[in-house]
Amino acid sequence: MRIKWYRCPIETSRLHELLQRSDRKAWVQAGGHLTLWLLTGSLVYLSWTLQWWWWLVVTMVLHGVVSSFFVGVAPHELGHGTVFKTPWLNKVFLYLFSFISWWDPFDYASSHTYHHRYTLHPEGDRENLLPLTPSTDATFLLQMMTVNLLTRKGRTFGKGGLLATLQSTVLAAMGQSGSTEVASNEWLVALHSDQPAQHQKSVWWSRFLLVAHGAIVVLSLVSGHWIFILIVTVPSFFTNLPAYLVGMTQHCGLKQNDADFRKCVRSITINPVLEFLYWHMNWHTEHHMFAGIPCYNLKALHYEVKDNMPAPRSLWQAWKEMRYTWQQQQSDPDYFHDTPVPVAENAAGINVDDSAASIGDLAPRGLQ
Repeated sequence: MRIKWYRCPIETSRLHELLQRSDRKAWVQAGGHLTLWLLTGSLVYLSWTLQWWWWLVVTMVLHGVVSSFFVGVAPHELGHGTVFKTPWLNKVFLYLFSFISWWDPFDYASSHTYHHRYTLHPEGDRENLLPLTPSTDATFLLQMMTVNLLTRKGRTFGKGGLLATLQSTVLAAMGQSGSTEVASNEWLVALHSDQPAQHQKSVWWSRFLLVAHGAIVVLSLVSGHWIFILIVTVPSFFTNLPAYLVGMTQHCGLKQNDADFRKCVRSITINPVLEFLYWHMNWHTEHHMFAGIPCYNLKALHYEVKDNMPAPRSLWQAWKEMRYTWQQQQSDPDYFHDTPVPVAENAAGINVDDSAASIGDLAPRGLQ
């Protein structure tokens, strides 16, 4: 497959400015997120030590919100390798955040490489299989607001709630991809067959997760400081609602098999705190269009190309759009939201080089 993607025109000199990685900006983003996690975790421990049980609930909610954005958000950007200018710092934070959130950066690297190359073309991208369900089921939302224990995978790639994550991690540690009868497992089977070296890394990573988190659980219980289980091992399964609400907007209800990112990806506006925790992925159309640009430069990119882009939706508008589309899909599975876009401009004179359109350091060796 060779898809001729449409990218908005942008001056080459400005594009190269936005491509620059900055350790300083990266420390603000990655170090800031880690600092928030340590702060909220410390507040959880303090509340537990002083037996302020209501404050323990409040601080666990905060800690859960901060931790839940480690799941596929922080590792996503770090996996692209575009955050830090210093490559090894990307790796350190990638593995740290993946460890806390039980994330598999190796299977995800294979999957996400295809996702960027063939976004919403199911023949080559099965990371997000449409139609996606923007669920407002009461039982589901209750878990998203409290403890995400029983939910299954909400997308083709992902692990779902705590029990589903434990199950998939154990299977991965045993080298099993699961039944091909399930779409998500069918994709993993294909990825493992396509990238066996990457699959082996995934196996060892899953074993490490089980051993390391198992050791934390045992030591916490033996020492009587069981609170560390909540602080370190399972916090990403608490208060998942904010991460769910923003994450579902990326592709849900949009058009498949279209070479215009403006049709198959959605950008939204959110408040600065949520945008920071979301690693600026609310500018998701811009991210797909110029995947080599660091996340902290995406808002600036948006203002450079906004005249040739659809107006970003608010979070409420995006969900209203997704819910209406999903309701129509119940009777017409081929229905999708056709995003109105400005007339495509001739970008022939604009040098959108490989570094801008690339996916950074994401692709495993076998896919480079």
